[in-house]
Amino acid sequence: MAAEEMKHMADAAGLAALISRASEAKSGKKRGLPPVEKWNPPFCGDIDMEIRADGTWFYMGTPIGRQPLVQLFSTVLRKDEDGKTYLVTPVEKVGIRVVDAPFVAVEMNASEKDGQKVLTFRTNVGDVIEAGKDHPLRFPGHGPGNGPAHLKDHELKPYLHVRGRLEALVSRAVMYEMVELGEVAEVAGRDMFVVRSGGEIFPIMPADELEAASR
Repeated sequence: MAAEEMKHMADAAGLAALISRASEAKSGKKRGLPPVEKWNPPFCGDIDMEIRADGTWFYMGTPIGRQPLVQLFSTVLRKDEDGKTYLVTPVEKVGIRVVDAPFVAVEMNASEKDGQKVLTFRTNVGDVIEAGKDHPLRFPGHGPGNGPAHLKDHELKPYLHVRGRLEALVSRAVMYEMVELGEVAEVAGRDMFVVRSGGEIFPIMPADELEAASR
């Protein structure tokens, strides 16, 4: 029992230290983000932290209920070429688990800018992202060459690029809103069901497959 209590105390102390270093990394960056892509600290192992598919953060199996703390950690997230996601400060890099995407797009607004449609998304940690050339939408498993596809909510999983190699899963409710704005356009010689934003076209699926799925 004493050993278990000491372990919990050590884990709590370790988390407190990580929070402190993350805060220092974020200090003075309120209008921007820490330059995590430029840091090359030593890898210090994995920690028992996980981001679930719904965007909820867990530490040692317990949800992190403090949103400001989640937002703080989100600013020092980085996904590397090895496909793993880390919390990165100038002095350390620790691995965490991500079930799907690290962020979730929970809100969308459609507007016009310079005569072009713009889809602006808000993530669960407060990022505001305009879909476009620098922040593309992708629809894995749908589109030319992917075989038959059907517009079912459990199959259509759009992702929005946020920064670096980090993406946001577009929530189901927002996905429905986005699909309502879709249209048919020719892409690479084939009629596709697409959405437009920031002057870019993002194919969702071939138009004939959408028609078949709608019957």
